[in-house]
Amino acid sequence: MVKDVNKHCHCDSHDNHQKQKNNHNHNLHDHNHSHDHTEVKEHQHGDDCCSSKPQSLTELSESKTIDGFQLTQIRIMQMDCPVEENIIRKKLGEMKAVKELHFNLIQRVLTVTHRPDALDSILAVIRQLDFEPEIYNKNDKSPQSVEHKKQYWLLILASLAAILAEITHFMKFPWWVQLILALIAVAACGIKTYKKGWISIRNFDLNINALMSIAVTGALILGQWPEAAMVMVLFNIAELIEAKSLDRARNAISSLMNLTPNTTMVQQQDGSWQETEVSSVKINDIIKIKPGERIGLDGIITHGQTTINQAPITGESLPIDKSKGDQIFAGTINETGLFEYSVTSLANDSTIARIIHAVEEAQANRAPIQRFVDRFSRIYTPTVLLIALIIAILPPMLHFGTWSEWIYKALIMLVIACPCALVISTPITIVSGLTLAARRGILVKGGVYLELGRQLKYLALDKTGTITHGKPIQTNQVIYGELDPNQGFTLAASLANNSNHPISQAVAKAASDLTLYTVEQFEEVVGKGIKGVVQGQIYYLGNLRLTNEIISCDEAIKKQVEQFENQGKTVILLNNGQQILGLFAIADTIKDSSQEAINELHQLGVKTVMLTGDNASTAQAIAKEVGIDEARGNQLPQDKYDVIVKYSRQGTTGMVGDGINDAPALAAARIGFAMGSLGTDTAIETADVALMDDDLRKIPEFIRLSKRTHNVIIQNISFALGIKLVFLVLTFIGMGTMWMAVFADVGASLLVVANGLRLLKN
Repeated sequence: MVKDVNKHCHCDSHDNHQKQKNNHNHNLHDHNHSHDHTEVKEHQHGDDCCSSKPQSLTELSESKTIDGFQLTQIRIMQMDCPVEENIIRKKLGEMKAVKELHFNLIQRVLTVTHRPDALDSILAVIRQLDFEPEIYNKNDKSPQSVEHKKQYWLLILASLAAILAEITHFMKFPWWVQLILALIAVAACGIKTYKKGWISIRNFDLNINALMSIAVTGALILGQWPEAAMVMVLFNIAELIEAKSLDRARNAISSLMNLTPNTTMVQQQDGSWQETEVSSVKINDIIKIKPGERIGLDGIITHGQTTINQAPITGESLPIDKSKGDQIFAGTINETGLFEYSVTSLANDSTIARIIHAVEEAQANRAPIQRFVDRFSRIYTPTVLLIALIIAILPPMLHFGTWSEWIYKALIMLVIACPCALVISTPITIVSGLTLAARRGILVKGGVYLELGRQLKYLALDKTGTITHGKPIQTNQVIYGELDPNQGFTLAASLANNSNHPISQAVAKAASDLTLYTVEQFEEVVGKGIKGVVQGQIYYLGNLRLTNEIISCDEAIKKQVEQFENQGKTVILLNNGQQILGLFAIADTIKDSSQEAINELHQLGVKTVMLTGDNASTAQAIAKEVGIDEARGNQLPQDKYDVIVKYSRQGTTGMVGDGINDAPALAAARIGFAMGSLGTDTAIETADVALMDDDLRKIPEFIRLSKRTHNVIIQNISFALGIKLVFLVLTFIGMGTMWMAVFADVGASLLVVANGLRLLKN
């Protein structure tokens, strides 16, 4: 049986989510926060399938083979609504060669996992359903809208015929004149509706086309010719408007790709410059950018300096100065200088391309409220159909009216029975929220996280790079014993130079003018420091905890350490396993935005806790300055993990960080935030929410966006159900007409689409 990732999703509980997130292989020495978002063949009880994704973000359009099965993305431009999804799912689900199906209605993309020899058969089946499938090209910048111009003249003809039918009915023309005009109107614009409706009925799935076909045919049989004609015309006009409205949501995402130019100036082998298609540029090509131009590809500046506006990606308003050796990104704007840069990634693998693909794919990661609406809609339509059948048969059998009167009411009920407005009420809003977040430099990896944001009660933060700039400098050094001060400093710097930790880099940078020793058998001691062998002697460089494990620290040195820590500085000690050789104090500066961000979080009702491997005194000093509720120092990876688990029992908990000590805690948190993810492949691929710059204020902004998105979803569900309910009541009391039913169905759809798109204007 084909696995349908949209249907079989039982992941509403926190426990399931927690189990899924904790199922990673989190070795404490591994700093990769890697959530597994790939599809699996079977779901064990309690697994979280809502985080499943059909493919890697960087391989969206290419067919790819997994365990002997091929994964192909197919764009179906006529697939607008769950009714089309149901028909395709039923037909492809019968094929033994098809393993998995994943539908993205907003982007009109079907992802199929199938046997390699079955693609032609799959496309043929889709064509039999009167759809036009094409292999999805992720590099296509063209608008994702269906061509409607060919339909216009037929719709105009149908409208004129329907209006004339109404006029002739009002002026008491012969019945056959009204009938002919009505048939002309229905034939001109309704053939496609009837064709889709027949396919639906043949596949035992009564979608809106089938319901409308039955209702219009019933009205014609009952002699309601002008009304039948006008209902079909209004339905087609409304469908056209709805399709155009949905195109706005689709193009809101794809328009991000238009931030990059189509061409750029590339240096040729003879030194000349030639305008070249961005898609044809290769890695290591040299590109020249003039002031005011948009950058087409990611790269490294090789000549010149300038100021870059990175707002299209990061949302940050202030331009950034760039010079030789600095990284630049596609979609950003060169404001001042002329410069040249070397290309580091192809057009389809640029940072902006990965962001777009991540937003598109995030739609698969459905929010709980969206899954609830989908389940409810599957109950809603059969229920209304049953009521319509009862209305058509029972009252006239009990002599409460004529058969034609109650059959007419039942036909109205058929039109109202379609749940399109209800089903699209949530995804259209989620897509708008995801797109708005991406525009502001917040990459949210699914509707589930966008909804969870409003529920955040606790937020744990790493210190270095999150609250502070993450660029500490060495402020003090003390060399003990008979060791030459220069030699002691060189030993420490030699060890530190082998580590990427900001504290180690501060020591190494301070010794940039010294000739360093060769270090052998270098090793990171997680949460404590580093060690290595220099000229046959082992040396340790780390915090007081590491030092106490190796050698006894006398009181005089402890007092010096305490003195520096009370100043908010981090202290590391150098020892050779026999005696302490030196002390190095490092200070990091707090970001200007950190205090404001913490204040905003508190206003939103979020309690903050800082978890750092730094000493307790430094942690308390920084927490007090910034306004953090709780600070915990000397935190090992397991300690951070335990804190997250503790708070998770009390409410939705998030974790911000990206260091070697953060991986288990990030995995345990309900939402894992990665700071400063611009240009970082791993963060874009694996974080639940990736902040494209290092501004902590984006987290309260994300929470506010989550609240607004949820409010709009509730409004849309209320609109969709409320309008239907009103017209159901009107039908029961005899005041409803088929005209009203059409407005109730398609009008509700237009309303929820317009309301969902309203988020994009914020």
